[in-house]
Amino acid sequence: MRINFAHLRERATNGGYIDFAVFDARSNSGTDSANAELLYQLTNAAKVAGYKVDQSALAFSENGRNKFYGTKNLVDYLANNNVLRWTHYIDV
Repeated sequence: MRINFAHLRERATNGGYIDFAVFDARSNSGTDSANAELLYQLTNAAKVAGYKVDQSALAFSENGRNKFYGTKNLVDYLANNNVLRWTHYIDV
């Protein structure tokens, strides 16, 4: 299965940078535990493919609204900033 994802680097509040991945995916059941497992698998696959990932999240549409699941700080950032664009894909 091919999953779109965004691999981005943004300035952190401490002055450094954070590399993050946001995957265009949601678990089939949509439960927290299933989403956590999917996020873990996709994050590891991205790291194995050579991407630096400090934080990660899933992005999906639910009831016509964009939703995010993952690292709290990243989810908050994504919900408040329009920076999401698919830059890569990964086959899993």
